[in-house]
Amino acid sequence: MTRHLLRDDDLTPAEQTEILDLALELKKDRWASKALEGPQTVAVIFDKSSTRTRVSFAVGIADLGGSPLIISTANSQLGGKETPSDTARVLERQVAAIVWRTYAQSGLEEMARGTRVPVVNALSDDFHPCQLLADLLTIREHKGALTGLTLTFFGDGRSNMAHSYVLAGVTAGMHVRIASPAAYAPRADVVAAARARAEQTAGSITLLTDPREAALGADVIVTDTWVSMGKEEEKISRLRDLGGYKVTKETMQLADADAIFIHCLPADRGYEVDSEVIDGPQSVVWDEAENRLHAQKALLVWLLGKS
Repeated sequence: MTRHLLRDDDLTPAEQTEILDLALELKKDRWASKALEGPQTVAVIFDKSSTRTRVSFAVGIADLGGSPLIISTANSQLGGKETPSDTARVLERQVAAIVWRTYAQSGLEEMARGTRVPVVNALSDDFHPCQLLADLLTIREHKGALTGLTLTFFGDGRSNMAHSYVLAGVTAGMHVRIASPAAYAPRADVVAAARARAEQTAGSITLLTDPREAALGADVIVTDTWVSMGKEEEKISRLRDLGGYKVTKETMQLADADAIFIHCLPADRGYEVDSEVIDGPQSVVWDEAENRLHAQKALLVWLLGKS
């Protein structure tokens, strides 16, 4: 059976741990795996601009002995004349895996249904599971075991990052708090899926509107940009609605004394987070950015092995 990663709960708790363990091994010995030796090709498709995703997948595929084929949908038939499932049937005869950074989650699901090679969600409007593997790897490096840690996400609880923190966090056995206005709470179906998963892991999800309450005693403080790519027209309303959820020095002081700060980047400094936090001693954002490489290499090795 072909395995894909389209959303964070596609992985069981044991599988998530297996991938993170492998990521740590590959970080210690960057050349330990040549799973794509040949070289085999991996198609990496971009509907959106990218720095970290593009670099980490291209470098990671090369590290594994493979060849990254970077495709822009602006210069391909995908999204125009050709459906995701037809594109997948063309690509599967020539590539070992397909990585797609796109908008609609439905397109990824259609592509996965139509192919025999692994499909990886490199970001959609709903989820960002590759980023969460890197984030969990970073938290594990700095805090030890993930189980039982309290992580608070500040800002847009309906964003792809918040949805992924909810699902991946409870899968890891963490206590996930989402601090957002009620109108920006995570989707009900995502919350329900997380609570069902939490029954297996002793994790939890709590939705809060009071940012101070949400910060108290947290082990990990997280935020993300308030304005997603393609939604710049929402900036004024989001600044008004989310202004009270900015991560500041005071936020970090309310958290546990050893709390760390993470942000998937790019950061809109002065909006969702102050520069003194992102550049401060509790920030691990640069480790986090590097860990995209190691986590995604581990994911590709794991998916290819399971498929």
